[in-house]
Amino acid sequence: MQNQLYHNPIISGYNPDPSICRVGDDYYIVNSSFEYFPGVPVYHSKNLVNWELLGHCLTTEQQLPLEKCRVSGGIFAPTLRYHDGWFFMTTTNVSSGGNFIIHSREPDKGWSAPVWVDQGGIDPSLLFDDDGKVYYTTAGADEKGRSCILISELDPFTGEKFTESRILSYGCGGRYPEGPHLYKINGKYYLMLAEGGTEYGHMETMQRAENPYGPYESCPHNPILSHKEDLREQIYCTGHADLLEDANGNWWLVCLATRPCGGKNNRVMMHNLGRETFLSPVVWDADGWPVVGDHGLIDLEMEGPLPGKVEPVCRDFREDFSGDRFSVHYNFLRNPKMENYVRMPGEKKLVLKGTEITLNDQDSPTWLGVRQKDFDTMTTLKLRPVGQTQGMRVGLTAYYNNDYHYEIYLTRQLNKWKICLAKHVHDIFAVTEQTETELSEGENLWLRIVTDRETYTFLYSTDGETYCRLGTGLAAGLCTEGTHTMTFTGTYLAMFAELEDVEVSRFEIKVQP
Repeated sequence: MQNQLYHNPIISGYNPDPSICRVGDDYYIVNSSFEYFPGVPVYHSKNLVNWELLGHCLTTEQQLPLEKCRVSGGIFAPTLRYHDGWFFMTTTNVSSGGNFIIHSREPDKGWSAPVWVDQGGIDPSLLFDDDGKVYYTTAGADEKGRSCILISELDPFTGEKFTESRILSYGCGGRYPEGPHLYKINGKYYLMLAEGGTEYGHMETMQRAENPYGPYESCPHNPILSHKEDLREQIYCTGHADLLEDANGNWWLVCLATRPCGGKNNRVMMHNLGRETFLSPVVWDADGWPVVGDHGLIDLEMEGPLPGKVEPVCRDFREDFSGDRFSVHYNFLRNPKMENYVRMPGEKKLVLKGTEITLNDQDSPTWLGVRQKDFDTMTTLKLRPVGQTQGMRVGLTAYYNNDYHYEIYLTRQLNKWKICLAKHVHDIFAVTEQTETELSEGENLWLRIVTDRETYTFLYSTDGETYCRLGTGLAAGLCTEGTHTMTFTGTYLAMFAELEDVEVSRFEIKVQP
């Protein structure tokens, strides 16, 4: 194939810790999902650039118990592998149970119940060796608490270990060696690691050995991927990568990275979209070591011998509720009570049943969201309140987690309808703007959020055509770097209901050119 131009990220918005595998000329990626349900999204592509969300690996509460799990708890980094007609996905539920493996013949048709693996740590991975052995690696710690990579042999269908876990590597000198992926390439074993932490010192390193248990030598040009010294300031935090040989014998690397918010004259090392999935070509040097992109640097525009023709990418989302199933693009917060989400396809509407659980709670409010997939977006929600409960809130939110969110909503106070803008940042929750409105029984209200690199703007309309600006919120208030606990997710655009029911008949997100 001739080189084609493509744009990064290949999967935009909060889609961290990518793992990739190939089946013939089909390619699949999975990503971390943390406290969101369903868990571990599965994407499919024919050309490595245009990705379709097929569904999720973890779709039942048995597979994914998340009740009241902490912010950025739940599901950490997954690995996806294909062997002998089976897909295997292994990951860690840090809030319930630890490391487990599931399997499937068809990744969009459902997965097995988890089998648990008695090996500590996070970021599990699998290598199916030529001799029939299956190696299981995780990022753990030794007896003194020092970070290291652990390895054992096991049965991927049962989780039964055939060997004791042992220390495989302490990495290449960076802090927190993690994200281990073990490969067998041209008869040698390559161990690729994420090091430096998943923040601005993140990087990817490589080691290799003649046998899976080592000893391992380090690549002389480590790190093979790093943007910690890159002065272009367009892409940060590159790391947690996975390698792939495509159907044409060309090599590629997928990794997570972040794009900073802030305008041209406002340089900030902050991101609100989450860690996204990026792609880079890989070549092998004369000594058998991988060279990623431009000697470890990647870009927003790159060229490479992609395995198929690249098509224009559309990241818009539109829902008129005429179908009887929820779009695979939706997520819920933790384990949802599905009786609070009533689809009425004949009437083209969704009824959200509000409860006493609010967006400020570490719980599962009535909330249904889609990842914010770029900086410049416009989200519109058409709603009609069902009742007039005092203190009710029904509306539209830009949501990072229960301590960081902005929302425009309809409420009933002192028997009057009000449209309010509220913000929760750290331990501060306040209504910053409000206006009274006339809303007769049966009338609709339109709410809108318009975003750019620096600002979320909140608007409302009583006719769906003319919008009034209510107020704004800074993107900096929804950034990972500003949270009071360590977090790993990104911003969602979501509808919600508290204390009262609401009918929704339109939910649309447009990514602005």
